[in-house]
Amino acid sequence: MSESNFPNDKEVGLFATCLVDMIRPEVGFAAAKLIEDAGFELDVPPTQTCCGQPLYNNGDFEGARKIARKLIETFADYDYIVVPSGSCAATIKLHFPELLAEDPPDMRAKTYDVAEKTYELTQFLTTVANANISAEFQRNCTYHDSCAGFRELGIRSSPRALMSKVSGLSLTECNDSTACCGFGGTFCVKYPQISVHIATEKARNIQQTGAGTLLGGDLGCLMNIAGTLSRQGSNIRVLHVAEVLAGCGDNPAIGHPQT
Repeated sequence: MSESNFPNDKEVGLFATCLVDMIRPEVGFAAAKLIEDAGFELDVPPTQTCCGQPLYNNGDFEGARKIARKLIETFADYDYIVVPSGSCAATIKLHFPELLAEDPPDMRAKTYDVAEKTYELTQFLTTVANANISAEFQRNCTYHDSCAGFRELGIRSSPRALMSKVSGLSLTECNDSTACCGFGGTFCVKYPQISVHIATEKARNIQQTGAGTLLGGDLGCLMNIAGTLSRQGSNIRVLHVAEVLAGCGDNPAIGHPQT
């Protein structure tokens, strides 16, 4: 695209996340479309890797520090860093400064700068980009508020404000929409019985809405819920909210065969 197509004159670095890259690249493409449609120049640095969240959550702080420093160097020069995941965004925004608090002053300064300009996707689209959503999705949906996005970043109104702009989309709120889905990264591996119980309750609440589509902002949660719904015999489709906002709501649902 020519420079004149980017009226904001700001460059966004898209941190795609591991799960999006390996499991659901459609989310990354949708996020990229939304950012460019909002008038920002976009780059997806090929040297990006993980944010280090799995290591951090399991107490391998030295390993997490190495990954954090690499991410900071990779994204330091962008005006904004946008992440289609509340948990990864929270790791960068809230936990990197704690993790690297003993680093030299120049690295700490970079860390705080990167943390300050990192946004979860829906927050960026509402608070920075004031995005004009022109998608259509003639479905009744419900929404899952993921733990990290809701509890650590306070994300609740931004996805709903964006969904309200999607033509034909109706939203039926789920009972306990902010309750955990049981995924929790490695939590579901360490405590499978507890995880299954939590996920079963979450799936039950979703089905009680009567909605045909579940949306959310964290792929890990959505994969976990989609698997639970499938095992219960539900035909509810599960999509990342970015896909619907970008007009890609006809993508095969998460957990369904790709065509």
